[in-house]
Amino acid sequence: MAARDRRDGRSGGCRLRSALALGSALLLLVGCDGGARGLKEPKAQTHTGFPAADRPVATIVSARWSTEEARDRLNEGGKVMGLAGIEKGMTVADIGAGEGYYTIRLAQRVGEDGRVVAEDIVPETIEALGKRVLQERLDNVSVRLGLPADPRLPEASFHRVLMVHMYHEIESPYEFLWRLRPSLTPDGQVIVVDADRPTEHHGTPPDLLKCEFAAVGYALVSMRPMPSAGGYIAMFKASGARPEPGALKACKSGARATPAAVQQGQGSE
Repeated sequence: MAARDRRDGRSGGCRLRSALALGSALLLLVGCDGGARGLKEPKAQTHTGFPAADRPVATIVSARWSTEEARDRLNEGGKVMGLAGIEKGMTVADIGAGEGYYTIRLAQRVGEDGRVVAEDIVPETIEALGKRVLQERLDNVSVRLGLPADPRLPEASFHRVLMVHMYHEIESPYEFLWRLRPSLTPDGQVIVVDADRPTEHHGTPPDLLKCEFAAVGYALVSMRPMPSAGGYIAMFKASGARPEPGALKACKSGARATPAAVQQGQGSE
């Protein structure tokens, strides 16, 4: 019995040390997506006066949109990353990363010379995703806890920023998009995947999406239906000077947008 007790004590100690090691590694993972990875930290923002969204905001109900198996059967991730032009060596942000469906696949897509920053505003979600990243040994991924109106991304760092099935959950879209703009590289793009339905039903009508992006100085690059991802895919780039917060005007729900389109995508996937 004494020998058994000693063995149990040793195994318990190993489990404790493993847990402590995982916790320490997770803290490092969450905190190292800035200077340790060569990315510039975002500057502190003090602006106020952003307009409120003139439409309902959907509540966050789950960290997943569908099962990974179901999404992979439709090759959702592969199609989205292909249309978004994501290539090896790129730096990509996964906004509203949830359980990490795109984070994991982006890490494989950009390769060891690329980087992925996974962002979410729910602390428990980020902690769980951080553990998954560590367990899968994804050395090119870091996680970041964002704010509802500020993704807190490093400046001039991202070739692509993905927002998949989450745009309708952003409480302050104009402030969020305004603070997001500096994170893009000169040729960077924001990729939105969402359903074509009212925001209160967990989607964003395409005209409303285009209008809200245009209000903050983004130009539409492409938009096309994407049934495999449950709706459509839209791509935007920053265009011209970023407007002052006080000059922003909220889009009316149901109003048609008139953004400056760089290239309108045709057809479906």
